[in-house]
Amino acid sequence: MAYLLDANVFISAKNLHYGLDFCPAFWEWLIQENAAGRLYSIEKVGDEVLALDDELSGWAEARGDSFFLRPDATVFPALAAVSKWASSGQRYVPAAVSTFLQVADYYLVSHAKAGGHVVVTHEIPSASNRKIKIPDACIGLGIKCMTPYEMLRHERARFILGPRP
Repeated sequence: MAYLLDANVFISAKNLHYGLDFCPAFWEWLIQENAAGRLYSIEKVGDEVLALDDELSGWAEARGDSFFLRPDATVFPALAAVSKWASSGQRYVPAAVSTFLQVADYYLVSHAKAGGHVVVTHEIPSASNRKIKIPDACIGLGIKCMTPYEMLRHERARFILGPRP
């Protein structure tokens, strides 16, 4: 089991609580956890982050395929299962299903299903039938989902002040 991070985790961290300039420990922790095989994201999320063309995209580009996983043969059956779940018997309008099957969220949920991983996102469940939210897909498919703060607490991450460089 590993954590798979949604794009909004990276973007919100950079823009709000863990700016690359004032909280480098958060970013170092992500790299450390990735190196230990406990934390990843996926290629489609990496593509979204790279498209920002900012300091975060530079950070993401330096991480490469070892951080942003490409789909492999184990993911393909999960893609089919997630697609079937979204398309059959759910409360979502056809446009919501179509959009979901074209965005990174679909691949993120599928990777998690294939590997038994935990999805980490800032999204919250929604009663709307116009957009499939990651937590709703995870609930429907029996995949564990949590917020970044829950992940940090669960892993007992510590960002301690030290001497200035």
